Amino acid sequence: MRITIIGSGNVATHMAAALKNAGHNIVQVYSRDMQNAALLAYHVKAEPVDDLQHITPDTDLFIIAVKDDAIGIIAEQLAKHDKLIVHTSGATDLYVLLAFTDKAGVLYPLQTFSKVKEVNFRQVPLCIEGADAAITKQIEELAQSISNNVYRVDSAQRKILHLAAVFACNFPNYLYEVARQLLDAKGLDFELLRPLILETAQKVLERLPAQVQTGPAVRNDTGTMNDHLKLLAETPHLQDIYTMLSQGIIKMDFTPHGDK
Repeated sequence: MRITIIGSGNVATHMAAALKNAGHNIVQVYSRDMQNAALLAYHVKAEPVDDLQHITPDTDLFIIAVKDDAIGIIAEQLAKHDKLIVHTSGATDLYVLLAFTDKAGVLYPLQTFSKVKEVNFRQVPLCIEGADAAITKQIEELAQSISNNVYRVDSAQRKILHLAAVFACNFPNYLYEVARQLLDAKGLDFELLRPLILETAQKVLERLPAQVQTGPAVRNDTGTMNDHLKLLAETPHLQDIYTMLSQGIIKMDFTPHGDK
């Protein structure tokens, strides 16, 4: 398939590489920054462009991988080419594209990407949606050419999935940085926590999160929690986060799944 990539960020970089490796032809890579467009285009043997007026209609598919609030603006400009347009956003409704074209779909990779770290795209869950059955099938076949984990997920489901991903990925990573700063303030190395982080993640891969929850909050150990809050006396916002999360754990139903 002939594919044009709109964007040059983390998602665009990994998806373009996966598509190229699967035998697809990347026609052009667009970015407002020509240097970024050229860098990705070089790796996937495509033409770099930094002006949407220079986008060629000689393609089968436009993949929009840009920030969410720019998707509609770009789709409006691409619609004149009358080609299939998909976006890669977890939080953006399909209707953002349907406002400009009936040849629309979604190809959302449920993964965190960084340009400096390779990802086995075959293992990345791809959530797809199409404006009709034929488009859905076309996107599904494309997705299956680069991933072994392809799921049909509608816009409402995808928004919840994206929300869940924020809780499962973005928030924990923020808390890792909080932990690093707490340690650094006392001359301790974050390396001390890496085995704990790895073990916790490994448990969740094998069991449900509620089944492996540990810590003072699940035991309702108020003495320890109060001591922790005293240590955070100079950072009230962290006290608030600690209290909120602890209360969430205390209120959580830890009844084993299926035992109710």
